[in-house]
Amino acid sequence: MTWIDFPDERFAVNGFGWWDEVKPVLCRLPGRMEENVAPHLWKLAHDPSGGRIRFATDTSALAVRVEFSGEPCLHNMSRVGNFGIDLWIDGEYWRPLFPKAGETAMEATLFAGKVAKFREVCIYTPIHAPLSFEAIGLSDGAAIQPPAPFATDKPIVYYGTSITQGECACRPSMTHPAILARKLNVDFVNLGWSGAGRGEPELADAVAELDAACYVMDYCQNHATREALAAVYALFLQIIRDRRPDTPIVCITPIFSTGAVWDTPDIHIARREVITAAVAERLRMGDGNITLVEGHDLLGPQDRDKLRDATHPNTCGLAQMAERLAPVVGRLVGLQGELER
Repeated sequence: MTWIDFPDERFAVNGFGWWDEVKPVLCRLPGRMEENVAPHLWKLAHDPSGGRIRFATDTSALAVRVEFSGEPCLHNMSRVGNFGIDLWIDGEYWRPLFPKAGETAMEATLFAGKVAKFREVCIYTPIHAPLSFEAIGLSDGAAIQPPAPFATDKPIVYYGTSITQGECACRPSMTHPAILARKLNVDFVNLGWSGAGRGEPELADAVAELDAACYVMDYCQNHATREALAAVYALFLQIIRDRRPDTPIVCITPIFSTGAVWDTPDIHIARREVITAAVAERLRMGDGNITLVEGHDLLGPQDRDKLRDATHPNTCGLAQMAERLAPVVGRLVGLQGELER
């Protein structure tokens, strides 16, 4: 086996909006933003959710060397979900890899002994576990080619909460942004923050730096009051629109939560009203590139069995959200035909 140090220009790296600034670190925000964001959010920036390493190769074996820097303590996720590295070949899921408890370094084989023919390789990085990708191993003499192109040059950029980041997904390739991206054959950037998607202006500035095919906003659940959400929501949209006047923006109201049924049902109603009013105001101002999506149309009261806990969808729920959101995003970016393939 020949080991190739990572990063290498022959491996395409997707999902890190500022890759040229952060490489080789798998970080979702550039270092220049550290002083402008909360410490907890900066820590979450090193969770590489949405990251993918893509290439085509005729290797008969594939292996990776990685080094994990922390042990996530998320009670509502499995070890595969926290640490898992997912392998997809030619658009089909193959297998995960994840370290044993207490391990930090991992050298592992993804496959071996296969017929040497060209395959499209996509390796998803973990949802929550920061790691250093050290090297990729290929069989001796294997060739490397660029991966197949996406259907559009620009990514879908998501800003949201733990639901967007992928908390409670069974594996990193099963977050709803990842599933939707495969349906439409598009790139995506996951700027979901577990417990920290609060819509600060500094994060709006960050989102607006990324030249997107479409922005998807789904961050209201991290605000405990109507007033807190109202203070940032319309401003967040305005900051993006000032920088990106023509890019489609999708605004999602809260999905169903059983927690809201017995705890604070009024806050979900208030969040929806704030988002609906902000979108209506932008439409009144002549912004024709903004779309409201009702969260209950993605996952509603009839879908309560698709929640893993009181708040987060399980993998079935995330798949349903992607299935129902994909036609909206596909229409906005001109890729409805991808859903029919």
